[in-house]
Amino acid sequence: MTAPTDLAPTPAHRLARLATEVLAPWVWVLGLPLAIGWHATGTPGGTLLWGLVVGVTGSVIPMLVIVRGARRGAWEGHHVTNREGRVIPFAVCTSSLAVGIAILVLGGAPGEMTALAVAMFVTLVVSVTITFGLHWKVSMHAAVASGAVVMLVAAYGPLLALLTPAVVLVCWSRVELRDHTTAQVWVGAAVGVLAGGLPHWALVTTVLA
Repeated sequence: MTAPTDLAPTPAHRLARLATEVLAPWVWVLGLPLAIGWHATGTPGGTLLWGLVVGVTGSVIPMLVIVRGARRGAWEGHHVTNREGRVIPFAVCTSSLAVGIAILVLGGAPGEMTALAVAMFVTLVVSVTITFGLHWKVSMHAAVASGAVVMLVAAYGPLLALLTPAVVLVCWSRVELRDHTTAQVWVGAAVGVLAGGLPHWALVTTVLA
């Protein structure tokens, strides 16, 4: 689903557009590793080093490719709103993040950082399977946001659950902009929690504790 070009710029539409951009997957994937990096290392150097490894391979590199492709008309916009256009972006995301995981492992990164990257990778794989195996455009905005909040709660405690409204806001924005159906954002949120957030939580609280 794509937002119609004649959609009136109502206050709700403007808020939805803002939420979609500010809470986009690349924003979460760039900021989350820094937050987890600080929890894992407690040092500015370690936070930047390992946080940027995940942030660059999981967010910056994929977004450079996605934005360039969007400008060339290879897919619909930098959010890749058409399902068929997600083949290359997903391939780039998974490949780049796989390189990031290898760097973390070979570089002796804290286990919490490796667990984060692996959880993100699994979320991507599940999303790819749904998108192309089931031919259904699951919401990556919802998946990334929901998974990120669970990971932050695991790291810093229940107070970070106060970020949950941000997940609700971004899910609403995707439906309001007609880029996704309600079912697609609900499933996306579930994927983020079940494939990314909870496995990461289990790893850091049991295996890595």
